[in-house]
Amino acid sequence: MKWLLNLFNNNTAEITPMKKFLIVGLGNIGSEYVNTRHNIGFKVVDFLAKQQDTSFTTAKLGDIAEIKIKGRTLILLKPNTYMNLSGKAVKYWMEKEKIEKDNILVITDDLNLEFGTIRIKPKGSDGGHNGLKNIQLLLNSTEYPRFRFGISDQFKKGKQVDYVLGEWSPEENEKLKERLEVSAEAIKSFALAGLNTTMNTYNGK
Repeated sequence: MKWLLNLFNNNTAEITPMKKFLIVGLGNIGSEYVNTRHNIGFKVVDFLAKQQDTSFTTAKLGDIAEIKIKGRTLILLKPNTYMNLSGKAVKYWMEKEKIEKDNILVITDDLNLEFGTIRIKPKGSDGGHNGLKNIQLLLNSTEYPRFRFGISDQFKKGKQVDYVLGEWSPEENEKLKERLEVSAEAIKSFALAGLNTTMNTYNGK
């Protein structure tokens, strides 16, 4: 009977292996960037790590945290390469942890979405975003899931850089915690329920 139980356990382990995901929050390192709109990727993964009672440690090409949720391992990555070289960190950790493109999720800001709006997609262009541009270049692909967080486009002509690298307004800060909670739930859904279900549930929310 014991050998039969062991056989069942071994077969179960083969049928339901631990799934691993790389959740990448894009941002720029340095205290001057912490509360800027461009760093929403960092802010989202920081929130998720804190929610799961874990913290980041500095490793090669970025800060790393690991959380486990219902048989899934989520590796949270904040590249320390600066935004326009984010692909270097993403590629390194994908290869190190043997994670396929379908199991990565890149979180970034988006000027074309209203503040706090979520848009998750399985692929797409870089949309002029330097972080996504570098990831696309180094992965040689536009087919990887991405999570766009709306920062809106409330800036005057010629002031886009100042706006993106500017800090959240008091009104945005007030609403941000609820938006971060929704973002964390969407990430967990991506790992547990899959991309399509997550898109249907959270896009536009």
